[in-house]
Amino acid sequence: MPKSHGIRRRTRSLLRSSTKKGLSSLLVEYSPNDKVVIKIDPTQVKGMPHRRFNGLVGTVTEVGRRAVTVDVMVGDKVKKLIARKEHVVKMGGT
Repeated sequence: MPKSHGIRRRTRSLLRSSTKKGLSSLLVEYSPNDKVVIKIDPTQVKGMPHRRFNGLVGTVTEVGRRAVTVDVMVGDKVKKLIARKEHVVKMGGT
């Protein structure tokens, strides 16, 4: 069998969902300069950021209808990340 090099490889335990999110998590309003945590929801594949960003804190720069643009510090660089609202949680929230 050929070796898999997909984007979700070796994520069986990393992307395991322990709790179900309700509809209220999608209705949260985001505004620029909000601090958010990248918390990947494995049940929603669309708009999922790469697993290396899971658990990192960033700042919202743009807000769209379904997605937000987040600036995340990775090492000494700032990465621009586009993720759907299902994968983003406000800093003070759960």
